[in-house]
Amino acid sequence: MYIGIDIGSLATKIVLLDHNEKIIDWRSDRSTYDFKNVAHNLFMDILTKNHLSRTDVYVMSTGYGRNTIDFKNDRITEITAHARGVQYSFPQARSVIDIGGQDSKVIIISSKTGKVIDFQMNDKCAAGTGRFLEVMARTLEVPINEMGSLALKSKKPAAISSTCTVFAESEVISLFAQKVPKEDIAAGIHQSIAKRVAGMSKRIGVAPELVFCGGVAKNIAVKKHLELELGFEILCPKDPQLTGALGAALIALDKS
Repeated sequence: MYIGIDIGSLATKIVLLDHNEKIIDWRSDRSTYDFKNVAHNLFMDILTKNHLSRTDVYVMSTGYGRNTIDFKNDRITEITAHARGVQYSFPQARSVIDIGGQDSKVIIISSKTGKVIDFQMNDKCAAGTGRFLEVMARTLEVPINEMGSLALKSKKPAAISSTCTVFAESEVISLFAQKVPKEDIAAGIHQSIAKRVAGMSKRIGVAPELVFCGGVAKNIAVKKHLELELGFEILCPKDPQLTGALGAALIALDKS
């Protein structure tokens, strides 16, 4: 058996794979401040539920906290993990956008080898990430899982000009005070994220087939606005938040 564990800044994901590349089980939980303990608990739970011992599995770690866990056999970068993970569902994938809790990544995959040939990452600012969406949802007093559907109700997205989370939050508060409808503010927030990520994507030269993954890929409005900005359809896995952990597990299998 093979385990991939992706320790992100907001969530930790773990995938159990058999030798036929079949997903046997998976888990996800908030990383919190004690992400090392969260990862250990998820690992022990997936072993227990599947009647496995530590020696039955090869463990590959990736993500923000990949170096911290002591039960791993090996580790890889999240760039490599996501590139491998998207090809599980989309073998012809040539580009990847991954938006996580505290960074966003754009990856270009070789059409000949399936390997990463270029990438860019925004990890210096929370704008355009899951954390940005959480801050905006809290400011609007809307549950984070309802932000996307709310934004799609808008006919006139509000303009959010700031690319900084702090200043954008001030803009949202100001718009709210001006009685701008919540759905228009929400749409403006999603449009702002899409413009920022699409700009980075265009600079690196993304093209179809483009796969959108990471926890933010579950937000339907971010996907829609990205498609509008890029001008073509974006693909999305069934469980986009698992892509990194799945890729790590697949690479563990490749190594065996």
